[in-house]
Amino acid sequence: GGSILLMKPALYSFWRSSAAFRVRIALNLKGVDYDIIPIHLRKGGGEQLKEPYQALNPNGLVPLYMESDVPLHQSTAIIEYLEEKYPSPPLLPNSPEDRAWVRALTHDIAADIHPINNLRVLRYLVSTLGVSDENKTIWYNHWVKKGLTSLEKRLTSDQRVGQFCYGNTPSMADVFLVPQVFNAYDSKIDFSEYPTIHRIVTHCMTLPAFINASWEKQVDAECMNPSPSFTL
Repeated sequence: GGSILLMKPALYSFWRSSAAFRVRIALNLKGVDYDIIPIHLRKGGGEQLKEPYQALNPNGLVPLYMESDVPLHQSTAIIEYLEEKYPSPPLLPNSPEDRAWVRALTHDIAADIHPINNLRVLRYLVSTLGVSDENKTIWYNHWVKKGLTSLEKRLTSDQRVGQFCYGNTPSMADVFLVPQVFNAYDSKIDFSEYPTIHRIVTHCMTLPAFINASWEKQVDAECMNPSPSFTL
């Protein structure tokens, strides 16, 4: 008899989305072979707001991860799923205390920085509330700098920090940190104030899993220039 063709897992992604970027890094670290299905967040008002994507993901956001015909949304939940399904290499430490610490670092980014600077939030500030581009940038930089400043203090003072946010192998914290730093670089934020973050991200960007997840490596990439250079 004929063999059954198994579909590869699929990631609905936009090259510039930091939440999709996180999942791309995690999939690469786990060695999962997956297909990218591009969803353009800007073209024609945004493909994420139209059927059939809305049928799959009513919140109209990327990423959406599809494995075994079960759509999974929210990057944190997807990465936790990947950690459970593909435990090696682990992205969370062994002890409950250290796991909580790594998860807290991810939430410093995923809950406190990213949501208030997301594309739809910035778009609402400008188009509905009439905020000027200049004030939108002030808003963006305020929240990013506030978040990065506290992260820098934490990563500078904790003995668990090694080459990466936790020890000398990548964890979920690095998976979240790198895309956030890409966005901050793109907004011309000065990283001389964040030497530890800069050091960790520079090290991450020597690994193929991070390099291959980055902006210009994506099938739908529109950037003419390569991703930010993380060399001092």
